[in-house]
Amino acid sequence: MKKFFRWFIRISLTLALLGGITLGILWAIITPKLPDVAGLRDIQLEVPLRVYSADKKLIGIFGERRRIPVNYDDLPENLINAFVAGEDARFFEHPGIDYQGISRAAIQLIRTGEKAQGGSTITQQMTRNYYLSAEKTYLRKIKEVFLALKIESAYSKPEILNLYLNKIFLGHRAYGVGAAAEVYYGKPLGQLSLAQLAMLAALPKAPSRINPITQPERALSRRDYVLSRMYELDYISEDEYKSAKAEKDRASYHGPKVELHAPYIAEMARAVAIQKLGKKAYTGSYSLYTTINSHLQQAANKALRKGLDEYDRRHGYRGAESQVELANESGPEQWREALQNFREIGGLIPALVTHADEDLAFAYLSDGQSIALELSAVSWARPYIDHDRRGSRPKQVDEVLQVGDIIRLRRTTNTDPATTDKPEDSDSAPTADSESYWILAQIPDVEGALVSVNPDNGEIQSLVGGYDFQRSHFNRVTQSLRQPGSGFKPFVYSAALNSGFTAASLVNDAPIVVKDQLLEKTWKPQNYSQKFFGPTRVREAMIHSRNLVSIRLLREMGVGYAKEYITRFGFDKEKLPGDLAMALGTASLTPLSIARGYSVFANGGYLVDTRFIDRIENKSAQIIYVPEHSIVCPDCDTTPEVSPDTEVVKPKFTPLAISSINNEKQAIRDTQSADRIQIGASKVAAQVIDEANAWIIRSFMQAVIRSGTGRKALELKRNDLAGKTGTTNDQRDAWFSGYNSDVVTTVWVGFDDYGKLGRLEAGGKAALPIWVDYMRVALAQSEDNFPYMADGLVKIRIDKSSGKATTRQDKTTMDEYFFFNNLPEKEAPSNSQNYELEDEGIF
Repeated sequence: MKKFFRWFIRISLTLALLGGITLGILWAIITPKLPDVAGLRDIQLEVPLRVYSADKKLIGIFGERRRIPVNYDDLPENLINAFVAGEDARFFEHPGIDYQGISRAAIQLIRTGEKAQGGSTITQQMTRNYYLSAEKTYLRKIKEVFLALKIESAYSKPEILNLYLNKIFLGHRAYGVGAAAEVYYGKPLGQLSLAQLAMLAALPKAPSRINPITQPERALSRRDYVLSRMYELDYISEDEYKSAKAEKDRASYHGPKVELHAPYIAEMARAVAIQKLGKKAYTGSYSLYTTINSHLQQAANKALRKGLDEYDRRHGYRGAESQVELANESGPEQWREALQNFREIGGLIPALVTHADEDLAFAYLSDGQSIALELSAVSWARPYIDHDRRGSRPKQVDEVLQVGDIIRLRRTTNTDPATTDKPEDSDSAPTADSESYWILAQIPDVEGALVSVNPDNGEIQSLVGGYDFQRSHFNRVTQSLRQPGSGFKPFVYSAALNSGFTAASLVNDAPIVVKDQLLEKTWKPQNYSQKFFGPTRVREAMIHSRNLVSIRLLREMGVGYAKEYITRFGFDKEKLPGDLAMALGTASLTPLSIARGYSVFANGGYLVDTRFIDRIENKSAQIIYVPEHSIVCPDCDTTPEVSPDTEVVKPKFTPLAISSINNEKQAIRDTQSADRIQIGASKVAAQVIDEANAWIIRSFMQAVIRSGTGRKALELKRNDLAGKTGTTNDQRDAWFSGYNSDVVTTVWVGFDDYGKLGRLEAGGKAALPIWVDYMRVALAQSEDNFPYMADGLVKIRIDKSSGKATTRQDKTTMDEYFFFNNLPEKEAPSNSQNYELEDEGIF
């Protein structure tokens, strides 16, 4: 026996020595080829692109992997304990490899002859996450062990655990515990319960097979195992263990949480980020800040949807969205199945009608609610016949709804000022004290767009490219080319003033026939009213949108001259018609280009570049991209100043303009950033029309609101608003563009297939109410701001009929404004005395 033990000891020592030598040789051969672990701290985790509003509200997240990096100090203690208990109980004790675990794996190999993954510590798992594959080979296992030892020698335990918990894949595109908390529970880590934290710790073993969404039973079993291990290791008390184990898991998929609904802007931002950064935009932890004002964006969303819903209701109910056959014994399970392919659109909830009679219908929602609908909830639903006609108002519920109808419902209130969903002509409608109620709705076929711009710097403050982004990604603000109709006339009239006409010039409003030599036919344009008014002053023609006067103005000044002049407003000359039809707004233009053009009138004659990106920052919050941008600064010295340190050309700004270039200054401080793309300079916007010209056109459009087609805007009770309606042939497009000195907003309504809106659906009815609802919010915090009369103008009393200067002060006369170098003709001496430019006539 003694001899046996001596041989056993000798053999063991020899094997140990040989093993040590082998390990030493392997270490010498393999470690030089292993990655340098010193760079772990500098490894950039793949964090998606985040898009924000100007006031830092999250608009969108773009990237294949969802990751929310979390600092170690912010990790809940129970989360750390849960992962240690479930994955590596001796993590804080071993040097990177757990010899006990390796022994278990070795015994498994001896007993079964099969390799196993046993013995992997958190540090070893981290080597696979950062450096190695997950294949089960001896060589990979050896590399894993050596790497783990190197990592443990270079990093503290908290650093290792923090790197691991931010990198690990936990299913459903969630990488790291921060993202997993949001994906499964829709909460940040700090708000999760002990049971929920244990569920996260249950996922690393097999996030696809052990998953609370796709495999809830397996996931629950693994969660309970983690809790039991926490209890065995004294991380939690018995009461905590029992309470957590009894807690029902309510995991469900939660998409990225956005704070501001602005999907069209988010998509525009994503496209620019890809253009500037390439595919690394999705993984580089970049933050893109837009110029969007969250308060105004919310107002724009609400105003456009309300306006399109109102239009849709005016034209009747088109019937159920779909119809399914329901068996007599059907119940909630079958009802939910019938709704599974229908999702919320534009705030309208899909519902299935499960009962309908004369007085009442029940509609089932996918969340299990059953909504009772009385006649008051469907009384608006007169049958749609065509775009000009509707059927009779329903007198009982089952005239509108049938069992099996899949319909849309909207929850609304009587007291909400931004909705007009109160049931029509109904004695049973809820009172103003009602909190909310459900009504029948339908997804509008009509579409629309709204864009609002700061005229002094071109920053887009709000943008809505359609009724619902999920229904249609087509951005009608930037991509839809539509005829602006009479909304284009301000540019034509500005050209006319520049060519020598005055606001008091008389132009004959009479029939006109234009021969088209190319098509061998004639064109006989008409006014919208189909009436003729004879000699008409230019101001009156603009206010009342007289087509024939506009055509004659264009003919007199010359189409070529007008086209060249109108390019000053930022329009492409090649896209402007080369005939007299241009006077009626037949160019195909985007709403954004119209808003930019109107900004020239709003800011006193300067063309600004519109922009929606303020800056892009890298993960260190360094500014790496600022687009070149223009600002209106009449008092600026436009002589460029070149900074040799930054190679950024900077205009010399007065104190009034300093606030507009704060980001540029910050970007200059950040110029050492390695991934800097471009720091665009703030440049002074070019003056493209005379301030006096812009002021007179503004006075024209102010009168459009006061006494023309824009009168609905008077309900805003302001004196500084100017604007113009636009309607195209057969009412295929309805527009309103309007502004004051602080904001320019354009609204378009129409069908994507160029269908007719309806006989009465002009710009003043279909588009202007949307503009009013939006501007009510946009102007709520500002006072009237109508500018003083521009330099170079004089106010003169004229006769309304002749447009000639007079000294009379009766109802047949009015004040008008003229350029100093283009004064009106005087009345005959018998009717008027010589006039002078008196001080009181000049502001």
